[in-house]
Amino acid sequence: MTLSTFSPSVYRFGATYIGLKQISPTESFPVMLGDVDSSGNVNANIIHAITDRLRAKLVAQFQPNKCVGQQASLDYKGDDFTASLTAGNIDPLSASGLLVGHYLQRVTPNLALGAEIMYQRGQQVPGGEIAIMSLASRFSGEKWQLSVNLSPIAGNLHTCFYQRVHDNLQVGVELETSIRMAESTATVAYQIDIPKADVVFRGQLDSNWCIGGVFEKKLVPFPFTLALSGYANHVKSQYRFGIGMIIG
Repeated sequence: MTLSTFSPSVYRFGATYIGLKQISPTESFPVMLGDVDSSGNVNANIIHAITDRLRAKLVAQFQPNKCVGQQASLDYKGDDFTASLTAGNIDPLSASGLLVGHYLQRVTPNLALGAEIMYQRGQQVPGGEIAIMSLASRFSGEKWQLSVNLSPIAGNLHTCFYQRVHDNLQVGVELETSIRMAESTATVAYQIDIPKADVVFRGQLDSNWCIGGVFEKKLVPFPFTLALSGYANHVKSQYRFGIGMIIG
């Protein structure tokens, strides 16, 4: 159930099915997830491991009497590289849709380099079609990771740093820069785990003075998790609060 002053309140029912094909101690396939709300909107997800290295994912969104979005993707994991291909909202009749290709190659045990190519075609696209290439790099250590993504054509630069400070503390810093707009947004986030209390807290603060936090408490011995969340945008004087119950 969702109660909000910003959007209509709705009830939502979801279901998950996990198959018997076990790839690892924590992974079994196929996985099927779906939910439907009181307005008749349906979201469906199917994830399946075709082989140990190749996985497929299908996503579809339906509104009453029509399909508003669909996406299919294939992910392949090699010994020292990963590659994926995604197709979204493909319509052969109008010759429109979105294609995205990813490739990431491990150069050294700590360094990986990759690229992404996105091609979109449709009436809503200026000029009828557009292609954008992005470059990526990832440098990782035992308890930290640094990633950089650069899109020269779009003029976007994304940098992210993650550090596991302690078994119970994780921190991250993200910098999103638009070179064309000469704007940057920095975000600092952290996660604290308190195993003895079955509590997890996540918080973040960005340079636009937006602050958010999520508090999760497992209600042992029951299979429930209580979730409390809050978000505040001090510049726009927008404040939100949420409460939820997670089953499973």
